[in-house]
Amino acid sequence: MFSPVIDTTINFRDEILRLKKELNAVILAHYYQESEIQELADYVGDSLDLARRAKLATSSDVIVFAGVHFMAETAKILNPDKLVLLPDLEAGCSLADSCPAPDFKAFREQHPDHIAITYINCTAEVKALSDIICTSSNAEKILNQIPENQPVIFGPDRNLGAYLAKKTGRKMLLWNGACIVHETFSERKILDLMVQNPGAKLIAHPECEDIILSKAEYIGSTSKLLQFVQEDNASSYIVATEPGIIYQMEKAASNKKYIPAPPEKNCSCNECPYMRLNTMEKLYLCMKNKSPEIVMGKELMEKALKPIEKMLSMS
Repeated sequence: MFSPVIDTTINFRDEILRLKKELNAVILAHYYQESEIQELADYVGDSLDLARRAKLATSSDVIVFAGVHFMAETAKILNPDKLVLLPDLEAGCSLADSCPAPDFKAFREQHPDHIAITYINCTAEVKALSDIICTSSNAEKILNQIPENQPVIFGPDRNLGAYLAKKTGRKMLLWNGACIVHETFSERKILDLMVQNPGAKLIAHPECEDIILSKAEYIGSTSKLLQFVQEDNASSYIVATEPGIIYQMEKAASNKKYIPAPPEKNCSCNECPYMRLNTMEKLYLCMKNKSPEIVMGKELMEKALKPIEKMLSMS
């Protein structure tokens, strides 16, 4: 497979901004994108905020989504008549991959009395099989609105589901999926960092394993972690989530120290390999070529829209 030849003299930032104006496009970027992409995006946020932004993108003709595939799918579902672009179609999600739609359909059929609250990190096909979508920002709020006598399936993230069950006391049937990034953090290395950095607070995303969450002083979604470091009085933090969020933390509270939680292996496994597939070059090319485009059938989008709109109305 041949890689496209790119003119190295191109100023990607200037060209992307020019194309954005030419296309009447809005650029949405997740916190886990590289800092250059975050810096030129119109909106940077977590999954919930970006879903809201996509729904409000009424004045644009094109949505360029610097994130992963399920996020761009969500934007397309909310804007079926708009051109939605993703810099790299291979930017998938290990968590979404852990929940194939045929298997989830069979699982639901085995438990017909359960409603399915499904984490947004899933494919459009799985969304279409769900009753309510949630994000790590609003999952607890949504769960608390479900009658206690109503059995619930929660998927696909077993760690987030277990965290919610523990926090709310709610029994749920959990799908056995997980994120490769959030399961890679090393308890041993984090404890070493805590010894080396006395006073540093461990803050963690609820997709982490319980052994990490049990030692965290604060647990929250990426947006809530960002808010916490701005409002908290500590001077340093060990951050147990994808380290792309640290760029925004340093911008928001530059007087503090942020230490990325390390993986068990000597690798960059704490960086999402899918998020990092998006680059400035690919962002430029996708806007220049109006491709890759997110394309889905009308029936699938209509079915997947219902649980997403249910989420937005409940949160």
